[in-house]
Amino acid sequence: VLARAGHGSRREIEAKIEAGRVSVDGKIATLGDRVEIVPGLKIRIDGHLISVKESAEQICRVLAYYKPEGELCTRNDPEGRPTVFD
Repeated sequence: VLARAGHGSRREIEAKIEAGRVSVDGKIATLGDRVEIVPGLKIRIDGHLISVKESAEQICRVLAYYKPEGELCTRNDPEGRPTVFD
């Protein structure tokens, strides 16, 4: 929930939870806790109240692409080789 809301990567959020820096409704969170987004939910990181909104229904799109040999699966190649994003 916190990673999707933009408060860090999943690994960063996991580290904060393991360090006891995240609380849900006044209770220290532990890894694996499930949170249902409901009105009045209070999530805090380092004591700061975090705003988390219920995510809207998103359309899932799957893209199939035939990657030719020699094309790289990276956003940027410092050597200038062709990528799937070119």
